[in-house]
Amino acid sequence: MWSPGGKCPILCAMASQAQVIDGKALAEKIRRETGDLLARARAEGRVVRVAVVSATDDAAARMYVARQCADFAAAGIEALVRELPGAATEAEVVAAVEGLNRDGEVTGIVLALPLPDGIDVRRVQERIRPAKDIEGVHPRNLGLTALGRLRAGPSTAQAVIEAIDATGIDVRGKEAVIVGRSQIVGKPVALMLIERRATVTVCHTATRDLAGHARRAEILVAAAGRPEIITGDMVREGAVVIDVGINRVTLPDGTRRTVGDVRFEAARARASWITPVPGGVGPVTVAVLLRSAVSAALEAER
Repeated sequence: MWSPGGKCPILCAMASQAQVIDGKALAEKIRRETGDLLARARAEGRVVRVAVVSATDDAAARMYVARQCADFAAAGIEALVRELPGAATEAEVVAAVEGLNRDGEVTGIVLALPLPDGIDVRRVQERIRPAKDIEGVHPRNLGLTALGRLRAGPSTAQAVIEAIDATGIDVRGKEAVIVGRSQIVGKPVALMLIERRATVTVCHTATRDLAGHARRAEILVAAAGRPEIITGDMVREGAVVIDVGINRVTLPDGTRRTVGDVRFEAARARASWITPVPGGVGPVTVAVLLRSAVSAALEAER
């Protein structure tokens, strides 16, 4: 475990009590591990090639896909885009996915969201071959998460666990509270923590006493997608706080800024460790996706 006053590149002292988990430093550590995996894949003569399926005419969405491909390229992973128009039908998107499933030179598939109106995202995700599902969104991979298969889980959920691990705490027996029950964060994080024998409570929009549950948490994961829903008085003294939220808010002066689901300054005065927004879980999620892409290629049948 890293000491609070040590020179760990991942944990940075920013308050009298809380230490901030530096997501960029943690992501860099995972990227180095990914580089080692990639060297192994190349030594074994394996192809590592990711295909991103995109169906949009939105310039911002296309720019995001381009940045994602740039992240793969920076890690030494070849990436290509299977681009469809914003008017694409569900059948056309599924056909693109199934074509990539059959392509022996493609080892990983990413489904860019959002998809055009009228397309059932889950139905398309279910058509991705599980072995090529590097985002961990296929029902089979979500199921494997319940059996302790960390690599099979969604990238953001894995990033949450990486952030918790960076603190060096022993999860076993800890009271963990997850705020949010999404398929790609809340539910899989709960399963991963249960696998490690934490005592887990999942809160959601129907929870009657969110503050009361949150105050019991030794590990508090905020993934509700609601700006600063977790206030300082909801954080238990010494808790580990992982903020997954990324929300754009408009300030009284008309300027916009990005905030998490946690009121950071108030929470860090009570927490022992906390992730910032931005610079916390976000960069770790990207690094985890890169690692999953190489792992999928290494595990692929030849």
